[in-house]
Amino acid sequence: MKNTGEHTPPARLPRIAITSGEPAGIGPDILLHCAGQHHQSELVAIADPTLLSERAAQLGLSIDFESFDARDEPIPHRPGTLKVIPTPLAVPCTAGALDSANAPYVIETLRLAVEGCMNGTFTAMVTPPVQKSIINDAGIPFSGHTEYLAEETGTEKVVMMLASGDLRVALATTHLPLNAVSGAITRELLMETLSILHADLRSKFGLEQPRIAVLGLNPHAGEGGHLGSEEIDTIIPVLDALRKKGMDLQGPLPADTAFNPKVLNQCHAVFAMYHDQGLPVLKFAGFGNAINITLGLPIIRTSVDHGTALDLAGTGEASASSLECAIASAVEMSNAKTV
Repeated sequence: MKNTGEHTPPARLPRIAITSGEPAGIGPDILLHCAGQHHQSELVAIADPTLLSERAAQLGLSIDFESFDARDEPIPHRPGTLKVIPTPLAVPCTAGALDSANAPYVIETLRLAVEGCMNGTFTAMVTPPVQKSIINDAGIPFSGHTEYLAEETGTEKVVMMLASGDLRVALATTHLPLNAVSGAITRELLMETLSILHADLRSKFGLEQPRIAVLGLNPHAGEGGHLGSEEIDTIIPVLDALRKKGMDLQGPLPADTAFNPKVLNQCHAVFAMYHDQGLPVLKFAGFGNAINITLGLPIIRTSVDHGTALDLAGTGEASASSLECAIASAVEMSNAKTV
């Protein structure tokens, strides 16, 4: 997939905030693993130092935890160290054992990360997985990271994009039952989501003129109306209108043939109409290395693309590859950001 564009040099070394996710899950494990690696940025964990220290001992990792002062200039991360903004758990945590008493802790780490990104302390935030059910069990309404970040930043509309390497797939709709997708694909939705995707490819990825491959909704992109009318009635008129505004949009393309080198090598992102239209291809192509990026926010946020894996917490068997990719992407976007 094309990855060219004009990049604006960063004003300073990227400073990346990383939350610890669900404390009983693998979030602390993979965060500690990443602390042992080299990074072209400064990493700052927002977590309970005792949780991290106890989990490091359980994993046999030697990490020196350091205090963080936002007034200092960012310095490159030193493997084997980790700067921490202390955020206390409500009760002690055992790996693999959920406790709703610690749900407010999870929310507080997210709040501090958002606040730091909004006030310029951090250039981006990266999030390990949370356990939505335990947060709701604590009486805190929480439908996910994306919705929480949108509310905290006052953002009306966000777009989910998953990425693996140079392959990027953004979604028009996310977690909808299949029988609700067609009704959700309106001209207003497509205008808004494609505009957000285009704008963020420019401002957060440094792509001066992004080219987007847009998939049709129906098999064979409707085959001229014989396999559905959504392309003719909705998708094509929107693409024509956005092209007049200067957007470079290919399609609508049949989804079964769009993911091939001839198309992908000429585009910066693929825009899918629904969750399981584009994401199975991306996750197959980049299993273990896929990440989630929230577009439309006034901040940069990347995340892992896996769950809390409670059965792996504290065992040393959890892979940190997705978190490593999420950090690398946050750094790349910080360096490329133009506004």
